[in-house]
Amino acid sequence: MSATFEYADQTVLVTGASGALGSAVCQTFADTGATVAATDVVEPDDDSAALDPAASERIHFYQGDFTDESEVERVVSEVADDHGGIDALVNVAGTWKGGSPIEDTDVDTFDLLLDVNLKTMFLASKHALPHLKERDGQQGAIVSVSARASLEGGEGDGPYRASKAGVRLLTETIAEENEGVVRANAVMPSVIDTPANREMMPDADHETWVAPEDIAEVMLFLCSESASVTSGAAVPVYGEA
Repeated sequence: MSATFEYADQTVLVTGASGALGSAVCQTFADTGATVAATDVVEPDDDSAALDPAASERIHFYQGDFTDESEVERVVSEVADDHGGIDALVNVAGTWKGGSPIEDTDVDTFDLLLDVNLKTMFLASKHALPHLKERDGQQGAIVSVSARASLEGGEGDGPYRASKAGVRLLTETIAEENEGVVRANAVMPSVIDTPANREMMPDADHETWVAPEDIAEVMLFLCSESASVTSGAAVPVYGEA
């Protein structure tokens, strides 16, 4: 059994678009006919965003720092003006840092993780919600990236885990506050199969890792009307990892 999704005439805003997962999300939505507004603090290049040239006419890049509210407001407004609204928001922007116990973690690392993982999701959602509520006859959708690590404490990466737990809790809050109007869900990956992660962990069992494209397919479903009864969920996407 297979499912197909059609996003023609819909605009999807994707943050963190220049990374491995973000570029896979952009490509996946573009393949279904969506107009993709891809945004990141850095422009995509051949290594970070290997997007299919055939789909590029449906992917439009907007550079902006989503830890800065004025930048978020500018980009979201530009996307809505350029494409007549926003139908879905996919919050991919994020980073990982760890390796130190709390007493050895500097405040700059803490601030970085909270800013990139949680603040970007908060600001993007805050400014996209008014546009998502304006969809004619259909619910808007937000899907954000939390993490399997957000489910419990662990040694060496406490601020990362806390930031991703915050993504889950804000997702539940947005779902509660916008019931029947905008659905909000999160996905929880573990280690994603990217070139950077393979380089960082060359001796790991890469066969147990999940490809970015597979995670993007779940996000595609959660933004679709097929997931109309699902809101406030945190969906595992970590396979056997």
